Amino acid sequence: MGLGVFIHRSDSIYDDSPAEQYQFPSQYLHRVQACVGDWIIYYEPRKVSETRGYFAVAKVQQVVRDSTTSGMYLALIEPGSYLDFVHPVPFSGADGVVERGVLNAEGRISGRAQSAVRPISTDDFSRIVALGLDDREPLLPRVDARASPPGFGEEQAPFQFEQSRDRVSYIASRIVRDRVFRQVVLSAYDKRCAITGLKLINGGGRAEVDAAHIRPVEANGPDIVSNGIALSGTAHWMFDRGLIGLTDNLEILISRQVNDPDAVRGFINKTGRAIAPRRAFERPHAHFLQWHREHCFKQ
Repeated sequence: MGLGVFIHRSDSIYDDSPAEQYQFPSQYLHRVQACVGDWIIYYEPRKVSETRGYFAVAKVQQVVRDSTTSGMYLALIEPGSYLDFVHPVPFSGADGVVERGVLNAEGRISGRAQSAVRPISTDDFSRIVALGLDDREPLLPRVDARASPPGFGEEQAPFQFEQSRDRVSYIASRIVRDRVFRQVVLSAYDKRCAITGLKLINGGGRAEVDAAHIRPVEANGPDIVSNGIALSGTAHWMFDRGLIGLTDNLEILISRQVNDPDAVRGFINKTGRAIAPRRAFERPHAHFLQWHREHCFKQ
């Protein structure tokens, strides 16, 4: 096993779905196989417009041949392991490049930085993850949200990995994941409910909106922003119970089982469509919306 970096572009020509699979040519097979059973960081190149830099972590479950494309392979991502960063990490900052392993003996950026798949040291991995998941200014939960157990309050100091098991337990923690997912989704939607269009901040500075999974965690829904949507409390309740749904182009569907459809029509925003994030990769993905329509929405 070994830690790695996988390059992925939001406009990729490859059949990638970062939370589920990563397609790659045979020349990278040995490097990807070395990551099986361990964690990787996704990186978007600097030449991509509005690049995210290092933007997420995931765990590689296995590698298989791509039956649809000759000479290609798929790295299958372990369900539930993908996690977007709260703060995408740029390739370099005030202290130089954050991934020190791409430097040569003279301290210059080497050709390794161009490799689509490359190993990464534990120190570099931990440094990037710490920066990406640093939530010293978290979006506070709604006042009626589930209370956090002792020791998992609103942490203000960036964490440090003392050992590899600390790194794994932190990334895998459901409490941490829920908090990070909330921050990523609410940031994408500017803390505005996608169904009602309302942006409400209470007197305590808390956003009165939830980060809802479109395909829930219990059904192997990943913690990726495209599987999330910002919803007010009532809209979240209705969405989870299948009383409202969304088409692939974000038209709001109202179930025939709703007892007061006129009131619901007055409740949703006047366009009849869910408000979407500005950037395409943040918008609800069609296959998550399809899952919700087929398994949750009440026709």
